[in-house]
Amino acid sequence: MSIKTYRPTSPARRQMSVSGFDGVDKHAKPEKSLIEVRKKNSGRNSYGRITVRHKGGGNRRKYRVIDFRRDKLDMGATVLRLEYDPNRSAFIALVEYEDGERRYILAPVGIAAGDTVVSSSAADIKPGNCLPLENIPVGTVIHNIELYPGRGAQLVRAAGVAAQLMAKEGGMATIRMPSGEMRKVRMDCRATIGQVGNIDHSNVSIGKAGRKRHMGIRPTVRGSVMNPVDHPHGGGEGKSPIGRPGPVTPWGKPALGYKTRKTKNPTDKFIVKRRNAK
Repeated sequence: MSIKTYRPTSPARRQMSVSGFDGVDKHAKPEKSLIEVRKKNSGRNSYGRITVRHKGGGNRRKYRVIDFRRDKLDMGATVLRLEYDPNRSAFIALVEYEDGERRYILAPVGIAAGDTVVSSSAADIKPGNCLPLENIPVGTVIHNIELYPGRGAQLVRAAGVAAQLMAKEGGMATIRMPSGEMRKVRMDCRATIGQVGNIDHSNVSIGKAGRKRHMGIRPTVRGSVMNPVDHPHGGGEGKSPIGRPGPVTPWGKPALGYKTRKTKNPTDKFIVKRRNAK
């Protein structure tokens, strides 16, 4: 994927860049049978009070229904086109099955209009094909991974990410996640071959404040520039330290959040190595 830059006709244009949308049909309308209404709440509750700060406005979006289950088995599907999805960082592909049904899937690197993908235990190891982990060779790069058989993919779905199948033993597959975490997943769970597309998404420069507003993100003011009455970080002469062991919210709670994972979580046994292990 490429990054497109602009002539510096304004201070914003000088900094701004966008995805090149290589292979994506930029003029295609979304498939009508696969879109749903996406209600906006603007960060406010039923009383109109802001309950989620820094959210609101933004362009209207329709939700594209993505097939994370890939449960139409042993039937080939032709890729009609690649599309932009405003609800996620990855591009999506519109596929049409042999019986005429259309679905959206995440578009992996290397897939293009006219290609054929299939979800089958006997499928070839090529980008876009979906197989159970027990049928995927060790060392293969995968994405769109299920945690529970039949529930649909929950892991490795963002633009440019990929996991790697490291080992298979005792009915469990060991997977190295994009974060570096090593995790065991049941071998009857399904995964898709390849790396998620739109690799350069993380290299795009927003360039101007208005573009963030289009995304539905409102301005954020640092607590350290407020007064003590407005924020625990406020006050002091000049640029002052916050005077606390860690940053907090305007209501005094840890800004980075409390640790909410249970200390004796039953799924701890499936995590072989933590992402932040020393």
